[in-house]
Amino acid sequence: MKRRRPERGAVTAELAMSLPLLVAVTVGLVWLLAIGADQLRAVDAARETARAVARGDSTGEAVAAGQRIAPDGARIAVSSGSGEVRVTVTGEVAGPGGLFDFLPAVRLHAQAVSVAEEEPA
Repeated sequence: MKRRRPERGAVTAELAMSLPLLVAVTVGLVWLLAIGADQLRAVDAARETARAVARGDSTGEAVAAGQRIAPDGARIAVSSGSGEVRVTVTGEVAGPGGLFDFLPAVRLHAQAVSVAEEEPA
């Protein structure tokens, strides 16, 4: 008759081995979601700033409106000419830090172009 070895604790040991990996994957996914959300905010800020300047708002007011939408620390540059307004938003999303401090910051870049509206006659 074959004697069975007790396997009590095997599941606990396997969980203890895989739990750090699951935490790392979760932190990585949350970081990627943060990058995606900030990229969308940069695109929205560029678009809204370009629309505001194109319709005749002052550049300062338009940039201030864009800064409210843009991710923290983002820079907004406005240039105009040839009947169009071009806005570029750049920024960075820092890595998650802690044990993941080795991950570099991700650079964000968004650009929007709008046709300048003509003054009413």
